[in-house]
Amino acid sequence: MRKEDKSRIIEQLGEYIKEYSHLYLVDVTGLNAEATSSLRRKCFGSQIKMVVVKNTLLHKAFEASEKDYAPLYDTLKGTTALFLCNTANVPAKLIKEVGKEGIPSLKAAYVEEEFYVGAENLETLCAIKSKAELIAEVVSLLQSPAKNVIGSLQSAGQTIHGVLKTLGERPE
Repeated sequence: MRKEDKSRIIEQLGEYIKEYSHLYLVDVTGLNAEATSSLRRKCFGSQIKMVVVKNTLLHKAFEASEKDYAPLYDTLKGTTALFLCNTANVPAKLIKEVGKEGIPSLKAAYVEEEFYVGAENLETLCAIKSKAELIAEVVSLLQSPAKNVIGSLQSAGQTIHGVLKTLGERPE
């Protein structure tokens, strides 16, 4: 590969790293062409950008980045795929879903300004809630007291109506 091509790839990887807020390094050693193609389709369906990269070029892209990705350097061995996404837990859930026999497996991740190194962190990454999930949870919590008050007022009104109706039907 020519030096110009390498520098262009490093530049492109740097742009991807800036564009996406979460990145996963995934070991795809042992995947054949058909399995890799299937994984790409699933990534595309989940709005994940998948890039199979040379470790040395990714290392140089990390070094050129404004952030310090030093904790990820030791994981750049073997065949590496870079999963990029703007939702924190989506790649982790995809890796867990398709990870039969350990392929693909998580090497490391940079999620929510934190580094997670090792496959043992996959469950933790799956449990991270996305921004949309957190907003929905907060809205639900805020609506709950109002719904309880309205429900109580409606049931009290029905109870009073029932008492009055019974009193009205009672012979004197």
